[in-house]
Amino acid sequence: MVEEFEDQARFVEVNYGESDLARRLGVTRYPAIFVDDVLVATPNDFGFYGKGEGQSGRYAPLRSAASHERFRADLSRMIRLALAGDRAGAQAVAKPAADLGPKEWPAMTLTDLDGRTLAPADLAGRAVLLEFWATWCPPCRSTLRWLGELERRHGDRIAVVAVAVESDSAKVRKLVDDLGLPLTWVQGRPEIARAFGDVSAVPTLHLFDRNGRAAATFFGAPPDLHARVEEKLSALLR
Repeated sequence: MVEEFEDQARFVEVNYGESDLARRLGVTRYPAIFVDDVLVATPNDFGFYGKGEGQSGRYAPLRSAASHERFRADLSRMIRLALAGDRAGAQAVAKPAADLGPKEWPAMTLTDLDGRTLAPADLAGRAVLLEFWATWCPPCRSTLRWLGELERRHGDRIAVVAVAVESDSAKVRKLVDDLGLPLTWVQGRPEIARAFGDVSAVPTLHLFDRNGRAAATFFGAPPDLHARVEEKLSALLR
């Protein structure tokens, strides 16, 4: 893409948490793609689960070569439109940004890697942190270790559930063994991702209060993640 447009366009990567464009255009998750200040692809367009597997965006499933090619072709077209001054044409293909996060803990039973079930009733009275992660995501290992510390620190007052997405089950089990953390480990499935509002980025961390209501969602692993989550969690546990 960079070679295709060379001197005609400048490609910039912006931290989601520090993006004025994201705030101004109401983008509440990442990834998102802008051409100048036109939002041309939103988190709704991406996702780890594709047509027939879960909620489907234009570029889902993210792992597929066909999705990558579709995204490359669309983005090339959008850049050409923008370079030609046709901002409306570039914007026309974008879907509105939307917050797809869960409103409450879903009425579904999860099964951990050892076959133990985790029903909503098992979590009653506890704050719950649920993280979607992947074996190929380096920042996820850091957040998982920190979540393990949180679980040890707060004991039965909280529960931490770690759901692996787009990750081979053998690699998940090996990493779980290597980390040795006291978390509830779950192999991700499309229906789990759908129940929590779909997943388009890892790590994605959902926090629920002791009544199962959604309290906050955090994307990525920015430097202030731990402080922000712990502040919110402390308020829920008072």
